Amino acid sequence: MTPVPVTAYELLVSLRPLLTAEASAEAPGCGAEPGDLEQAVWLRLLERLGTDGPPPDPPDWLRRAVRTEARRTRRRARRETALTGDPADTGRHDPERLVLAAARRRALRDAALRLPGRCPRLIEALLSPRDPTYREIAGELAISQGSLGPERSRCLGCLRRLLTPEIAGR
Repeated sequence: MTPVPVTAYELLVSLRPLLTAEASAEAPGCGAEPGDLEQAVWLRLLERLGTDGPPPDPPDWLRRAVRTEARRTRRRARRETALTGDPADTGRHDPERLVLAAARRRALRDAALRLPGRCPRLIEALLSPRDPTYREIAGELAISQGSLGPERSRCLGCLRRLLTPEIAGR
């Protein structure tokens, strides 16, 4: 028995509850409104329907699309700067602040290198400006994606214990 083709309208109606739930879950983490994420994903789906047709597994495609849009939103927010008043007054380019921020990043990376096992590579991957996904990090470290969360928690605990005496000494 061949499957009956689904119209674009039926696909959109069937995916609406899932998209609403996924966008509501991802929005707080990326600083976006759920409606904005939904709109971006709908647009991507409609573009895909116009060129490639419906995805083979629409719910899976939709989940991945929401996460991709959330990552794009986070990256965009990092690159954009709010201009309030005179840009020279924002203090963002204050040499003292830049030096202190660079020193904090350097201290964090130095401390991460003193961690045991795979922790230095894991922390470095988490601090990467590329903002890799868990799947990408797991691939780089040759570990399963499911063990990445517990490993990350263990490494962050070690890092916290390592940095606590340094912070208290200041």
